[in-house]
Amino acid sequence: MFEIYQSEKTQKYHFRLKAKNGEIILTGQAYKDKGGCENGVASVKKNGPDESKFEIKDSTNGKQYFVLKSGNGQIIGQSQMYKTASGLKNGIASVGKNCAGDIKDLTA
Repeated sequence: MFEIYQSEKTQKYHFRLKAKNGEIILTGQAYKDKGGCENGVASVKKNGPDESKFEIKDSTNGKQYFVLKSGNGQIIGQSQMYKTASGLKNGIASVGKNCAGDIKDLTA
């Protein structure tokens, strides 16, 4: 399930994709308006099932994470940090499984 929310501090819109167990598996960037954020969700729905759209990155603390890219190569969302390669791989699979879910608008 996707959640769209607005930061109280910056007033920008964000989305997060949650697995069925409630864990956040992908977080979007900050958007100036809700329409842009909704477009970001639509892009995850379109690109999430395609494993070739994921890029694995190394963080400075030695852990890995992944980003999901759109067709034009822009980053749509980013995962949490993973301790293991198998956990990271499961995270990518989870995005693919859960990205067809509903959208809950927490700003309404």
